[in-house]
Amino acid sequence: MTDAVGPVAVSLDYRFEQPFRVSARDAFRWCTDFGPSDGAIFSKKTRRSVRWLGPDTAIMTDTTYPDGAPVRIRRLVRIDAARRAWTNTHLDGPFRFSQYWYRIEPRGARASSMEFVGHRVIWRRSRPGPAVVRRLSEAERDHDSSEWRNYLAPALERDLSRTRNPGRARSKATR
Repeated sequence: MTDAVGPVAVSLDYRFEQPFRVSARDAFRWCTDFGPSDGAIFSKKTRRSVRWLGPDTAIMTDTTYPDGAPVRIRRLVRIDAARRAWTNTHLDGPFRFSQYWYRIEPRGARASSMEFVGHRVIWRRSRPGPAVVRRLSEAERDHDSSEWRNYLAPALERDLSRTRNPGRARSKATR
């Protein structure tokens, strides 16, 4: 296949698992309780707005500030509560058409893990070779898993440890 004139879409596929020291039910509730306060838990300055289209569908708009200039990213989020899973599809922004899949699995009564599958689309002038794609995929996996390990999972466990009723997750909006 020949490259088209203009930017070429390159798919970076990767996955990882993130353990949690909370029940699957509470982890899923916390992870899918999207709201404007979410921006505070990321490693980089982020403003978030959420427009719910229905009980299982939302449009999230995040604004980040790499190099001081605002970058807006709109995402379509679909929640599958029966499977404790959700998808996050970038509608625009630097990674438009990228899609991420999440699923929370129980690991006992008070533990769980999140399976993450990333399909990031990046745009290049020409198609890189397989070794470059593999290195880029590994770098994305390392970055995303680090964000979960160092920022999101600790926030989840901190928020839920403050909950007086262990069967009911505390909303991120109340932080």
